[in-house]
Order: sequence, then C-alpha cells, then structure tokens
Amino acid sequence: MTDSPLEELEAHEHMEHAEHAAHGGDPLLTYVSITIAMLAVLSAVVGSLETVASGQALAQKNEAVLAQARASDSWAFYQAKSLKKHIYGIAADGGGPKADKYRKTSGENAADEERIQGEAKAFEKERDEKLKLSQTDEDRHHKLTVAATLLHMGIAIATIAIIARRRWPWLASLVLAAAGSAVAVWAYV
Repeated sequence: MTDSPLEELEAHEHMEHAEHAAHGGDPLLTYVSITIAMLAVLSAVVGSLETVASGQALAQKNEAVLAQARASDSWAFYQAKSLKKHIYGIAADGGGPKADKYRKTSGENAADEERIQGEAKAFEKERDEKLKLSQTDEDRHHKLTVAATLLHMGIAIATIAIIARRRWPWLASLVLAAAGSAVAVWAYV
C-alpha cells in the first residue's frame, strides 16, 4: 500500500529533526541524520514495491476468474455437444431415411467434443497458473508490508537517538533497518 498522508508527514517531521540535529556538530547526530535519510528513501522504495505486488496479485486473481469463466463456458458447450451427439446417435440407431445424416451429425459433434474439452482444460490450466502467480504476489506483498513497517520503526527509533542524544536507539534503528532490508530481499527470493 502507498504511504498515507499522515505517514508522509511523520517521515517529513523525522527528516526535519534529523536536519536540525545535523547542524549541532555532534558526530552521532550526523550519523543518525544520515541513517534517517537513507531509511526514508529505502522505506519509500519498499512501499512502492509493496503497492506493485498488491496490484499484481489482484490482476492475476482477476485473470484467474476470467479463465475459470471461460472454462465453465467451454464445459457447458462440451456437455451440449455431448448431449446432441447422443441424441443424433439414438436417432441414427432408430433407422429410417435420415439415419446416415444423423450418424454423420453425431460424428461431427463427437469431433467437436474433443476440441472443446481441450479448450476447457487449457482454460483450467491457465486459471491454475494465474492463481499460483497471484499467491506468489500476495506473499510478496505481505513480506514487503513487514519490511516497510520495520523500516518505519527504524526511522522513529533513530529520531529518539537525536532527541535523547543516546547511541543505543540509533543502533536499534540499524538493526531494524537490516531486518527490514532482509525481509524486503526475502520477498523476491
């Protein structure tokens, strides 16, 4: 999902805290400020990838639904052809002046049956492939959501390092950044 206006405002506020701290002359504050800027960029990239994965999952599911509808239509047509084949077969077995014509029509319906059955099975295969792709994209979306959350947490905790002028929150933010980055990479492995 894309960042909400509130999340963008919070990220902007964190960046401003970082800029003010960078002018203070303390090397820790400079490192923290750079970390916040890098995490903000990384968070934006991961957020964009998350949105793309979500859209792809939805598109694949829609295509799977369409393929299922086509398969259902083909199977219905197959059943109609099969029924017609049997009716013409019964009529041909009954004899009479049109028996040969009915036998020929029954054979034509039998040939159509195989072609239609093949189409229906192809649509079902396409459906299954689209569902598999959708699941992959959905899993990727969930992992990227976790990654973005970890990166946002890293930004927030790094800001605490500036306010408290302590090193441990900055180190914690680096750990969260590493974890978020690892999860983002894992989403594509």
